[in-house]
Amino acid sequence: MRAADVLKMPLYAAELATGAKSFRDNPLIGSRRLNEAGLHVKRVRLAEQMADARRARLASLVSEEQRAAYQRDGFIVTNDLLPDADIAGLRREIETTPFDAWDMRQGNAVTRFIPLPPKVLEDLPYLKSAVWSHPFQNGLRYVGATNSDPLVYLHIVMTNPDGKRKADPQTAFHSDTFHPTAKAWFFLYDIDDREGPFCYVPGSHRMTPERLEWEREQSLAAASAKNGNHAGGSFRLTSQEFGRLKYGEPVRFAVPGNSLVVADTHGFHARAASDRPSVRIGLYGSLRRNPFVPWTGPDLFSLPGLKGRQAQIHMAQKDLQMRLKGRTSHRYAGKVLATDPSRF
Repeated sequence: MRAADVLKMPLYAAELATGAKSFRDNPLIGSRRLNEAGLHVKRVRLAEQMADARRARLASLVSEEQRAAYQRDGFIVTNDLLPDADIAGLRREIETTPFDAWDMRQGNAVTRFIPLPPKVLEDLPYLKSAVWSHPFQNGLRYVGATNSDPLVYLHIVMTNPDGKRKADPQTAFHSDTFHPTAKAWFFLYDIDDREGPFCYVPGSHRMTPERLEWEREQSLAAASAKNGNHAGGSFRLTSQEFGRLKYGEPVRFAVPGNSLVVADTHGFHARAASDRPSVRIGLYGSLRRNPFVPWTGPDLFSLPGLKGRQAQIHMAQKDLQMRLKGRTSHRYAGKVLATDPSRF
């Protein structure tokens, strides 16, 4: 162990009580000896139990049918979210408004993130209404087991499988982190099954004995995994392991426009490979908090001045990283229309 790691040991120990997940960056989380003794599995089980307790107190946010769907599948689907006039107005706002955008390239796909702070939304009433709609907000809060302000973007995925670049790493089935967490996609236009729909393995959000044993095995070697995402705590699931974990076939969300999907991305999910150039436009939300707190919220980002600004703050951090290090995962693309081609 490096001398710097010895000095940082109190910080590493404190991170065990947070959502810290990297086996590569934290020698305690990544310790084979501690994980043989059950450290990772105990964190996973405790996080699930605490999320269940918080979620039970948030039951009124969604319908009984939606609660049953989450319990069974790990996701909630709402079709025809907005009236026809509202979805038409929303599409018009997005198609005609220039936005400050940040692009992230991963293999043959570029994901464009457009933050939606209050100042952006004040002149876009249809978009503002969608962001603050009860199904979008309450679905995220219920699935994420925290009554807190989510991070929200306009989210555009542009894929070009021309064979010149590596495959998009998001097409590998993976779990985002070791504890329940929520993401939402409000798809504004029809999703063609050939153009890389969102996929989810039903029931994989629950920690069965088979899943817990798999988690234990992964924890023993994750720190030295060649796949950086796996080493960082976002475990990848190979096709050969589906049967062992007794999972059924993934659901492919080739859904009509005006459909909302809210999923627990502790469960296994992926973006299906696209066999032709495609563009997907949607409203994206993410809600992830410390999994070991007993309360449901609110939190720091619910305070006046911070509410609704998480995405803006996150991109400011990316810009700072670019200035300091000369590289970052998300690069400022300028003020563009949502579907303008990426220059990266």
